[in-house]
Amino acid sequence: MHGALVVNVGDLLQLITNDKFIGVVHRVRATNVGPRTSAASFFISEGNSRVFGPIKELLSEENPPIYQEIEMNDYVRYHYSAGKETSPLVHFKL
Repeated sequence: MHGALVVNVGDLLQLITNDKFIGVVHRVRATNVGPRTSAASFFISEGNSRVFGPIKELLSEENPPIYQEIEMNDYVRYHYSAGKETSPLVHFKL
C-alpha cells in the first residue's frame, strides 16, 4: 500500500504483551519501484540480567500467562545456539 508504515515487532514485545502483539520473522521482498527506507531499533537490557515476563495488568484467569519470566541472558544464549528455525520464545512457553 503506497505510503504505508510497516512495524515489525520482536520477541520482547510479544513476551511482555502475552501475545497481544506477535513478533514476525523479518523478511524483505524489495521491488525496483520507488524508494524504500528502513530504520532498525534494538533493545538490549543493561547487563542482560533483567527479568522480563508478561505484563501483570494484561493477565487474568481468562488470559493466563503464556510465557515464563526469563532473563535476557537466557533468551540471548538460547537465541544464538545453533539450528534455530523458529522464535526462541517457543522454548520459554509455559
